[in-house]
Amino acid sequence: MSPPLDSTRFEQIRASGDLPSPKGIALAVIRLTRQQDVSTAELARVIGADPAFVGRLIKAANGLVAFSRRPVASVHEALMVLGLPAVRTMVLGFSLLSHYRRGACQAFDYNRFWSISLARALAAQVFAERTRAAPADELFAVGLLGSVGELALATLYPADYAAVLEGASKTGAAPLLELERVQFAMDHRELTGAMLEDWGLPRIFIDAVAHARDPEESHLAEGSRARRVLQVLVAARCVAEICVSDDNTARSALAVTLFAEGARLGMERECIVADCERIAALWAEWGRMLQLEQPGAPCFGDLVEAGPVTAATGRAPAASPARARSPGRLPATPAITEATGTTSGEPVAPVQRALIVDDEARTRAGLRAVLEQAHYEVHEAGDGREGMELALELQPQIMILDWNLPELDGPDLVRSLRQTRIGQAIYMILLTHSDDDEHLVAAFEAGADDFIAKPLRPRVLGARLRAGQRVVRLQQEVEREHEEIRHFASQLAVTNRRLHEAALTDALTGFPNRRYAIDRVQQEWSAAQRWGRPVSCMIIDLDNFKQINDTFGHDVGDEVLRSAADALRGALRGQDVVCRTGGDEFLAICPETDLDHALSCAERLRTALDSLSLQAGDARVAISASIGVAMREHWMPDVDALIKQADLGAYLAKQKGRNRVATVQKTDESSGVDTVA
Repeated sequence: MSPPLDSTRFEQIRASGDLPSPKGIALAVIRLTRQQDVSTAELARVIGADPAFVGRLIKAANGLVAFSRRPVASVHEALMVLGLPAVRTMVLGFSLLSHYRRGACQAFDYNRFWSISLARALAAQVFAERTRAAPADELFAVGLLGSVGELALATLYPADYAAVLEGASKTGAAPLLELERVQFAMDHRELTGAMLEDWGLPRIFIDAVAHARDPEESHLAEGSRARRVLQVLVAARCVAEICVSDDNTARSALAVTLFAEGARLGMERECIVADCERIAALWAEWGRMLQLEQPGAPCFGDLVEAGPVTAATGRAPAASPARARSPGRLPATPAITEATGTTSGEPVAPVQRALIVDDEARTRAGLRAVLEQAHYEVHEAGDGREGMELALELQPQIMILDWNLPELDGPDLVRSLRQTRIGQAIYMILLTHSDDDEHLVAAFEAGADDFIAKPLRPRVLGARLRAGQRVVRLQQEVEREHEEIRHFASQLAVTNRRLHEAALTDALTGFPNRRYAIDRVQQEWSAAQRWGRPVSCMIIDLDNFKQINDTFGHDVGDEVLRSAADALRGALRGQDVVCRTGGDEFLAICPETDLDHALSCAERLRTALDSLSLQAGDARVAISASIGVAMREHWMPDVDALIKQADLGAYLAKQKGRNRVATVQKTDESSGVDTVA
């Protein structure tokens, strides 16, 4: 597990303005829910301004209502059922889905990303209801946002991330996370954790999301609430990947993991299958409502006979290569442009989209003729609500809408769209039967760019369209310039991140250096104090290193250090961090680890080093280490006291003959003296 993204780096990314974030009504809702004295009535009033979100919120609330209760039918009731924390996170997720359902990264499958996120959210909700691991509504939102770092990388660095995804899809390529770190000096899991923390999600959910793909490396205690949340998310991920997978072998492997995690949660196979069939039905309903293109979910009953789960471990066999595919990644094929169907390698003129919103078919036909003659791709809507949804989905360059519309009239539709990032870029022309000054002022105050009185005159409309095209082209040029600036800023941020990492990395071993070690051990000390959790550390001192340097030279000494670092790296647990703090000295930081477990880990490290030897000319150079171990105790005033105890342990190990593990905190009951573990 890679270390968390440092706060300075994340602030630089957020300051760029390109990080996926809530917009319009969603942003207002999130701000309101952070106030201590916000009323349900005020929140319902703000939410009611977004009809699309109202429907999604009510549907989510009805998914949590017991069959014996009356279904939720209003925003107020939905708020009472869900509660403010869940509403805040749900509005965030739905806002991102609305505004980032397509983008510039051509190798990133936005539809598949949201399909699998939705399936994971619904599965997490249903399994949470069954196991009571956490509030079901909150886990729905966590499931929806659990891979948002992938979307963020596709948004921040569309061209570079496309190259990374295409590279990862090649046979024999390095893992996606590794390629991301090489290209961006961070990976999507680090970015997901930083974004969830920035949005105020509880730490228990952030930790579970971080380990959902490698639960065996998690340090969360078995039976703890945090572990159960992790198990729910792992099972939900399996269900989501089964839903979108078209590989029967991969589905079978995922089913084994699903049933294994379900068994750990106390769920019988029959219950899991029944829940999964319910999830698949909900997934299809939500997909239609959110206009996602989804494959048909498999019959989970057919997967019940998937391979056996080992009784001793509860582990599933390794998944097939298809399982490792990133939810947002497409196969490495030439990207097809949306409007023209040509490959991305061919130069094509950008297609200009126009949206007509009018309840009169005759008016729409007249407008269509003029727009098509001007080479627009034309779309139509018959009422204001449909026009709102199509505008957000299609992102047209020009929009012509009637003043009087069913469901949502023209000026209100303009005002609503102007509150969104997408709507701010649309050139909007209002149609009306009146051309008096009051209508003109009202149109411009609503946010319209132009105003045309009926009956329509094609030549006048054509002239107005050409004027609008000039404005749109200017906006596009400005946007291209901004994109170049953003690209330069993002590249500069990546360079700064790499320089920062280089300043904290030991060049010889690749381990973090002393400067990083001091900051990291202080962070873990503070977390242990805050949450009352254990933390341990080790001082690892290579034996006779000065003698090796003096006898064989510094080249051999450097090779000893590199070999020792490789051995330590391979023997450590996922959550542990090793830093090189001196010439032949290393510091290992072990979060969430008591003394007995730290001693066991230290013995594993000692054994790994003891098995090494190097050939130096005709001589063999043996490698070993004396390791001192210490755990934080209540009497220790600061982190220096903890490191001092570990240092005393290393000194004791050398006194006892080297190549061993020792601690001064564990005493021999028979003699009452400090012993070597």
